[in-house]
Amino acid sequence: MKNLFHYIQGDRAIWAVVGVLALFSFLPVYSASSNLAYMYGDGNTFKFLIKHFAHLLLGFAILYGVHKIPYHYFKGLSIIALPIVVVLLLITLSQGTTIDGANASRWIRVPFVGVTFQTSTLASVVLLTYVARYLSRIKDKEVTFKETLLPLWTPVFLVLALILPANFSTTAIIFTMVVVLVFIGGYPLRYLGIVLGAGLVLLTLFVLSAKAFPGVFPNRVDTWMSRIENFTDKKDTEADYQIEKAKIAIASGSVFGLGPGKSVQKNFLPQSSSDFIYAVIVEEFGLAGALFLLFLYLLLLFRLVIVVHKSTSFFGKLMVVGVGLPIIFQALINMAVAVELFPVTGQTLPLISSGGTSIWMTCLALGMILSVSAKREVVLKEEKEENPLDILSEAL
Repeated sequence: MKNLFHYIQGDRAIWAVVGVLALFSFLPVYSASSNLAYMYGDGNTFKFLIKHFAHLLLGFAILYGVHKIPYHYFKGLSIIALPIVVVLLLITLSQGTTIDGANASRWIRVPFVGVTFQTSTLASVVLLTYVARYLSRIKDKEVTFKETLLPLWTPVFLVLALILPANFSTTAIIFTMVVVLVFIGGYPLRYLGIVLGAGLVLLTLFVLSAKAFPGVFPNRVDTWMSRIENFTDKKDTEADYQIEKAKIAIASGSVFGLGPGKSVQKNFLPQSSSDFIYAVIVEEFGLAGALFLLFLYLLLLFRLVIVVHKSTSFFGKLMVVGVGLPIIFQALINMAVAVELFPVTGQTLPLISSGGTSIWMTCLALGMILSVSAKREVVLKEEKEENPLDILSEAL
């Protein structure tokens, strides 16, 4: 065990929380996958368990590898990765995948491997790291809005514009995190007000254009509006059906639940192993299990605050906030949807829900956070070391 701890670095509490979440995820994923096994397979649930194990194994490999990288390298890497992400988003959007006439182009298939990948999750990590890098550069400097328009806001709005037609909830989370990040980074409030106003105007124009010319380009505006209307008016729709089944599952769970694997509503929830897995957890493990899971995410949030406080680098602080808070937000949104405190969004439960991209990108973000918290000489000497990515970062 001592040899194992010798190889892992960074905040041990974060490692522990991530490990517990990953181990716990096997129970609800294996239980909830029975629905998928009978709907789309031969009834064999074991292969879903193996698939989830493979996703987690690769995720932890990413986490381990990334946490070994000195975090100041991410400054230059974000510059290199940003245009790559834009290209991937363009490819994803150009596929024209639709569901009921709405844009559903969220995934691309990796050649030769056959694995699908959701590009918006990678874009979120890269963009927020890029924003943290830019804010660390202008720290204690007087800047004008015009000076920040091209290097800061153009990449932000370009990435958001490419994600928006197919995924409003992810776009909203990323934009919210960018606003939080620039606020913490000391960006002038009067300029931030301009950005918020511009964002609202652009979103309004997009919605109005989509409603006025629905045949020009596929989009999910009608889906967003129907979900909001369903949340407020309780109309009889598919989203309402999912919420009702989730509420039945939660009510059935009582204090200690029905027991692992004994959920009934998993057989009726279309997204029982992903979007609504929290409802299955509450049904099987009760209020005790639900609160335990909430406690783990809040503990992770607390440790993120500790990492931010102890970091000696302004870039490190901002990067932890930028890539760490979305994990907590996503978890809270997923739970809120299950208990009908929030409209249906399609956000998964980090490290718990099945799905490779979500797990991998969460592990990537956690690896970056652990890199910041790592206590090793290469991190302590980071400002004294010169590397090609730093040179590129400074040049741009």
